[in-house]
Amino acid sequence: METRELRYFIAVAEELHFGRAAERLGIAQPPLSRAIQQLERRLGVTLLDRTNRTIALTDAGTVLLHEGRAALDAVGAAERRTRRAAAAGDSGLVLVTKAGASSDLLPKLLDAYAAEPGAVNVDVLLCGPGEQERLLRDGRADVALLHRPFDSATGFDTEELCTEGQVAVLPAGHPLTGRAHLRLSDLTALPGLPLPRWPGPGGGYPDGPGPQVHDHAQLLQLIALGRASAVLPESCRSHLSRAHAAVPVLDAPMVTTVIAWPPHSRSRALAALVRTATRL
Repeated sequence: METRELRYFIAVAEELHFGRAAERLGIAQPPLSRAIQQLERRLGVTLLDRTNRTIALTDAGTVLLHEGRAALDAVGAAERRTRRAAAAGDSGLVLVTKAGASSDLLPKLLDAYAAEPGAVNVDVLLCGPGEQERLLRDGRADVALLHRPFDSATGFDTEELCTEGQVAVLPAGHPLTGRAHLRLSDLTALPGLPLPRWPGPGGGYPDGPGPQVHDHAQLLQLIALGRASAVLPESCRSHLSRAHAAVPVLDAPMVTTVIAWPPHSRSRALAALVRTATRL
């Protein structure tokens, strides 16, 4: 298969309309239809069920949509990493992590690595929940700090760095802050302090009926105002002010921080950074 064919198919599969897909691709509809038919003939499968009015993906088409996206992401990542290698060699790394996450670990890691012989510059890319995996896959980052079970590390090489429990973050002075511990059911039934809604996949965080938030700073401000509550990893305590209180949640899943990188990486600088992280 050619990358052009994959782009054509993915456009049709996402739009489920040849006209809209052709407009999106900037080509005429007849060559797009011919390209999809040629792809089906070559694979020996039907990718799309077509009627006069509708288009639907077959089971085979659903698989190709998923695999095709991954393939195009890999091609794009190869292009970006190749250009960066030509421009800078092994002289720099990009590390991506959620804004507000790993706040204790990250500065220790950067300082310890900087003290290593031959250390290179590490640019830190802060993102919203659930975005690290995409940035690592498409080549905009070399290495990521991920947090299971919220983030998926499927397809990456990883090393576990630490595991921690979770706490309920509430406004200071709330009646529940006097408790030694809570359960998740205590929070779902909490009037006036709903769990927030996260945009998109939300990085695996549970979605609640509360206000939509885009990052941890916004969330903490809403909690301080008495408009929301949240269940976050224990290490979030370092970000809390006097306007917040944290109570352990007994039945919340444990959170494991991992350092992740593409399995095909051959960067000596990346290997040294991973060694430093595991040592810490």
